[in-house]
Amino acid sequence: MTTQPQPSPIPTRRLVRRTDNRMIGGVCSGVADYLGIDVTLVRVLTVLGAIFGMGSLVVAYAVMWLLLPEE
Repeated sequence: MTTQPQPSPIPTRRLVRRTDNRMIGGVCSGVADYLGIDVTLVRVLTVLGAIFGMGSLVVAYAVMWLLLPEE
């Protein structure tokens, strides 16, 4: 009787606030890590969105800061 190898578990990605690469709350760093992109790009897009009138982006950042767990 032979046993078949078990498939390796799929790593789960969690959206968390990073503690090692934070500037303000760690939200941009956590989002960048979750999406697999550079944190600088996320930070620049967040600042540009805040400057050019996307107030909902600032509110979303604040909500994520409050609701996302730290890693």
